[in-house]
Amino acid sequence: MSLAGGAASIPTVPILGGAVAGLVLAAIPALLTLANLPRFRRAPPSGQAPAGGVEGGVANGPAVSVLVPARNEAAAIGRLCRDVLASEGVRLELVVLDDSSDDGTGEIVRALAATDPRVRLVAGRPLPPGWCGKQHACWQLAEAAQYDTWVFCDVDVEPSRDAIARSAALLEESGAALVSGFPRQETRAVLDWLLLPLIHFVLLGYLPLARARATNAPGMAAGCGQWFVTRRADYRRAGGHEAIRASLHDGVKLPRAYRRAGLVTDIFDGGDMLSCRMYDSSLAVWRGLSKNATEGIGGPATILPFTLLLGGGHVLPAVLVAAGLFTGFAGWPAGAAVIAVSSLVVSYLPRVATVLRFRQSVTSAVLHPVAVATFLAIQWTALARKVLGVQTSWRGRRLAPQ
Repeated sequence: MSLAGGAASIPTVPILGGAVAGLVLAAIPALLTLANLPRFRRAPPSGQAPAGGVEGGVANGPAVSVLVPARNEAAAIGRLCRDVLASEGVRLELVVLDDSSDDGTGEIVRALAATDPRVRLVAGRPLPPGWCGKQHACWQLAEAAQYDTWVFCDVDVEPSRDAIARSAALLEESGAALVSGFPRQETRAVLDWLLLPLIHFVLLGYLPLARARATNAPGMAAGCGQWFVTRRADYRRAGGHEAIRASLHDGVKLPRAYRRAGLVTDIFDGGDMLSCRMYDSSLAVWRGLSKNATEGIGGPATILPFTLLLGGGHVLPAVLVAAGLFTGFAGWPAGAAVIAVSSLVVSYLPRVATVLRFRQSVTSAVLHPVAVATFLAIQWTALARKVLGVQTSWRGRRLAPQ
């Protein structure tokens, strides 16, 4: 069949098949997101967290060690320390490991420790062969922790005053050995504005939370390395960060280590008490998402299925509708235009839901197909670099291809 105006002949079957495939692939995350949103719970509100107060000048409540790995974090470490020390409803210690910083990070923490006995600075040991810097730092922090309940926190996280108490309460309430909170992502560059909202889209659109909680299979584990809460005994049983010492992706790998040890892990929505600003430029976003991509979606075993799922369900519908609008849908088989437009509408449903739930940018969501295509380009680029043996650096360290 020919297009109107004498345009070249187009095959009608692939158009119809593509439209149907796009609709099916778009429906999967749409349905999962709607099912997952009620299950992606928040930590108990402050009134339900263990009561805190002050006795004799010392806060009472659950005792928590807040463990922070820091390498060249002078711009943010003071703010994080002040946020943590302002926490309510807990007895806490703040242990910061200075991982060979050369920007004054250690001096900032040392000055705080001189005025507040709850703060301790640990000097990081040299990085051994076979270890990732963050995993080695967290392993040393675990050795230094005084209390038995731990929060591993990245420097770029901004916790509310009740975040630690509520996280400790959720750990107890859930019965899990490890829980991980997903902060609200603050953006300042074009690429993080475009791409970081995909964190919730991919998490809730492709991980069936009900099944993930019903089974302890490592492949169903998920987490966010920015905020982990656990106990000393469970951490030791799972092997802790030593079990994932070569990994760059603790958000996925640490929960899997727990599950391999027979322990339960869970995730929660931390957006009402945690925020995070990870990057300050689009280049940093690309490099940051690339460095551990091949341990997740960009891995050799996962990149083709996810390219099919993401590309077929969220890029293909936009391409088909754009092509149809350009040609006036001339020469399209009966019903194909309706199916293609329907697939595009359905592909946007998860983004609309996450915009409403997590207060994400509406204009970023409008560019959803562009975001997914860019995200996939990062995954494929990371895999190509791995295959070619190309090394990258992060925070001044060379990273082996993962």
